[in-house]
Amino acid sequence: MTVIAHLIDGEPHNGTGASLDVTNPSTGEVIRQVACADAATVERAVAAAKAAYPAWRDTPPAKRAQVMYRFKQLLEDNAERLTYLVSEEHGKTLEDAAGELRRGIENVEYACGVPELLKGEYSHNVGPSIDAWSNFQPLGVVAGITPFNFPAMVPLWMYPMAIACGNTFVLKPSERDPGSALAIAELLQEAGLPKGVINVVHGSREAVDALIDSPDVKALSFVGSTPVAESIYTRGAANGKRVQALGGAKNHAVVLPDADIENAANTLMGAAYGSCGERCMAISVAVCVGDETADQLIASLEPKIAALKIGPGTQKGLDMGPLITAEQREKVLGYIEDGVKSGAKLVADGRGLSVAGHEGGFFVGGCLFDAVTSEMRIYREEIFGPVLCVVRVESLDAAIALINAHEYGNGTCLFTRDGEAARRFADSIEVGMVGINVPLPVPVAYHSFGGWKRSLFGDLHAYGPDAVRFYTRRKAISQRWPSSFETTHAEFHFPSGGQ
Repeated sequence: MTVIAHLIDGEPHNGTGASLDVTNPSTGEVIRQVACADAATVERAVAAAKAAYPAWRDTPPAKRAQVMYRFKQLLEDNAERLTYLVSEEHGKTLEDAAGELRRGIENVEYACGVPELLKGEYSHNVGPSIDAWSNFQPLGVVAGITPFNFPAMVPLWMYPMAIACGNTFVLKPSERDPGSALAIAELLQEAGLPKGVINVVHGSREAVDALIDSPDVKALSFVGSTPVAESIYTRGAANGKRVQALGGAKNHAVVLPDADIENAANTLMGAAYGSCGERCMAISVAVCVGDETADQLIASLEPKIAALKIGPGTQKGLDMGPLITAEQREKVLGYIEDGVKSGAKLVADGRGLSVAGHEGGFFVGGCLFDAVTSEMRIYREEIFGPVLCVVRVESLDAAIALINAHEYGNGTCLFTRDGEAARRFADSIEVGMVGINVPLPVPVAYHSFGGWKRSLFGDLHAYGPDAVRFYTRRKAISQRWPSSFETTHAEFHFPSGGQ
């Protein structure tokens, strides 16, 4: 059976750790294995990145950008192969995988502009014969720990900008679907990146711990669950690292009585059930203002949920594939059972779904709960499955208060035709990413992605302008070249501008 190796100093490396199974979630069958890094393997990757750093740091930004241009082209040329890899290992549909890859490529395009993004500031004659300027310099070896749900896109949030800024990188992708992350890193090397600038290690907790504890890793980016994000942030910061750790979410869509209900229902279908709900930006709660609004929305959603085309992700023309693992399916089924026991009304029940020819796959159909309250576990916690909860409130103010009281603040949206209500919602809501009639308000590559509250630990968001700041540090320089006719004398007061 094929074993997915680590990529260290430009070469495949099997390491000294054990191997883990990689399963096709559409069939439940093991399709390959992945090498599992121990601490020694991780340190070997970090050492390779450290050795490659001085020469890469001194490479002009324009030449770094040229590598990114070639990388972008290779990603586009290999899109069909990469899309299939994502779908085969994750289970998401081919169309969804293609969309994920396109969003990742957008971040490579943004990194191509790094010569402009790294321009500092300059001031002439801030004092007698004194000029001052600042520039942005790389940190050194940086690392990324990425989740299973976007195996191609999330790594591309991180290392293109980190590398374009002059850092070297160690990536630890999810061990559940590592194939596309490795294939994409190999394309970056094919684009002309020197050996050791990008390294990939696979594995689980031991590999993560080694990255957190390595003194040569200067910064960590993480995307995953909130408990792990908080732990990595706390431990990484205690080790003196710069850390951005993106955690969980419980994203609400507010539907006002004046909204186009059919349009809201259509867009909520994709936002709630796309990728089988395994998205940190998935809409998992519809907050309906008024019983009539809720009744209309549910009446529109029910037949659409029943008509979902569900099957193996690698089959074209589907709406939804399986969940990533058998364990994740059991977790989601447990949440559904808990919702029923707590008194929520299960309007659409996706349990017991079997796909002909793929009976061993990890499938759950679309589920819809009504009469959900804020005390219920299915409301409070992130389910990460194809489950949409309807909560009924009496006013927009009540909807805003409900969302603001939740521990997560990742994404939200409002469906309305009322501009005043939309403006008030956008201003008042304590959430990092807001959509107005846009159910998945994921920022484009030249903005930055990140939530508030317990959805993000750290000061800077992912990709976009914040990525430049995260992967660099500012250096301020003051320089004096006095004229030959100038005389100097000792000054004992603290210097100020213009003196």
